Amino acid sequence: MDETLKAALFKAAAQENFSATMGFELKAVDEGYSEVEFVYDPQTMNNLFGTAHGGAIFSLMDEAFQIACQTHGTLAVALNVNVTYIAGPREKARLKAIAREISSTRKTAGYDIRVTDSQGRLIATCQALCYRTGKPLPFM
Repeated sequence: MDETLKAALFKAAAQENFSATMGFELKAVDEGYSEVEFVYDPQTMNNLFGTAHGGAIFSLMDEAFQIACQTHGTLAVALNVNVTYIAGPREKARLKAIAREISSTRKTAGYDIRVTDSQGRLIATCQALCYRTGKPLPFM
């Protein structure tokens, strides 16, 4: 992967307002691949049942998906995302989402995204499809 693009993705992720609000940290990026982590905080991320809000877990997966989709150097957007929640995270757990490209055409790409905790326990899985617009990335 081009080092200039890699550096631009790290910089863009660090400056993204939503990512900062959620406490996301981009840990690794390569062509068709990304790793994003955050600490699940029940004080701000629980639902009305006192368990992890699915939106918090989805957001982590979506961030990893978003970054992995851009690693080919052109703007890509989500077409479809299918999430399966497996287990609730433990309080203050450090969660990691890993997005891997599993299929690719000129206009679309499929991704497998998995969220695990620091003990390797599977929290959620996701299959996602992006559309490659062919437009340049706005931060390049």
